[in-house]
Order: sequence, then C-alpha cells, then structure tokens
Amino acid sequence: MSRRPRFPVKDLPFHVVQRGNDRGACFFDDADRLIYLSMLSEACTRYGLLVHAYVLMTNHVHLLLTPCSLAGISRAMQSVGSRYVGYVNRSKARTGTLWEGRYRACLVADDRHMLAACRYIDLNPVRAGIVRHPGDYRWSSYLALARLRPDPLVNPHPALEQLGGERGRAYAHWCEQGEQETDVIELRKATAGELAFGSSEFKSKIAMQTARATVKRPPGFPPRQARAEREP
Repeated sequence: MSRRPRFPVKDLPFHVVQRGNDRGACFFDDADRLIYLSMLSEACTRYGLLVHAYVLMTNHVHLLLTPCSLAGISRAMQSVGSRYVGYVNRSKARTGTLWEGRYRACLVADDRHMLAACRYIDLNPVRAGIVRHPGDYRWSSYLALARLRPDPLVNPHPALEQLGGERGRAYAHWCEQGEQETDVIELRKATAGELAFGSSEFKSKIAMQTARATVKRPPGFPPRQARAEREP
C-alpha cells in the first residue's frame, strides 16, 4: 500500500509518533534521552518548529509540534533521526537501523482536541504503568505545562487558555480528570492512518483546502470524483 502524502499545512499542530524498529528500544539510559532532547531542540530551532508537548518512552517518542513551514517537521525529524542513530551506534558499539521507518503524524485541531492530545502524551507513562502520576516521570512535558519545572523546549499552545484559571494548576487538574476513551481511540486511529484529529467541520475544511483525506474511507469507497461522475 502506498504511503499517504504529508499534509501540506503549516501553523497547525501535528501529533508525531516515531517508534523503535520492531518495537525495540530506542533509549537505553538517561544520557540517550538528554542527547535526543538536545538534538530535537536544535532541529526545531533550525527548521522553525514549536514543541507543545512530548514524551520519551523506552521504545517510542510522542511529539506535539506546530511547523512554521510546510517541510519543517519532515526536515527536523530526518535531522534528529539520523543524528541520533549515529550517536547511539557509536556510543553502544552497534550498527544498523534504530527506527521503524518514517514517523507517523496526524493533524490536530487547535481546540479541545489539542488539549486532549497534550493530555494523551503526558499520561503515556501512567498508561504504561511506569509511574502512578505524570509528575513522577522526568521525560515528558507534564512538569513544564503544569508549571512545576522550567523546560525551554516546551512552548505551551494557546489552546491551554481554554482550561481557565491559573494555567499550571488548570493543566494539572485537566490531567487528573483522566482521559476520555473516545479521544484516545480517535487520536490513535488518526495517527496510525496519518489523518486528522478534530471535529467533522475541521476535517472537512482541511480536506477541502488540501485535497487530502482526513478520515479513513471504508474499503471499496470510491473517490469523490468517481462518485460525482456517476451521479445523475
């Protein structure tokens, strides 16, 4: 099956996931994570990306990024990916690939869906049973978004203002409320299919602007043009 083209969109957030090859580890110690974050910071500065949320798990990475240019995410991920693999291979005396191929990304609406994506990312360590509270995990954006630790990499998205009140406490409370299962399912599906996570109106708007599918069509679903040609 051919890969979907990337969304030709800038100034809107994307949920980006990159996994270790064959679900294997891509981080082996804390030094690896520090190096990765340093490389990510450099690449985001160079290619014009804002990092709104992140988490580094043992065998995969979640990022919430807004590109200021159409090719920003692709260039940054390629730069970080190749540099980090080189570092790991040298420091661990290994050879070969580290990543599972190209990263996956879905477009995220900058409304409550953005809030859901932030929470989904920061609750990954809790969901995985690594910690009981997101604040106990060092390698995520939670402490920065809850204003418990400065993190120059994190640029809070304006959508967080929708939570009201003092932002740090409001975000901590948002995470304490737990996730809505429908949001988790829809975000995972959108990311796996490289589609869009948002309202029906948002998806339709992006589809019209980009001529790019934003939802998964049922098997055998005919293209729009073919349907139109058959209509009386």
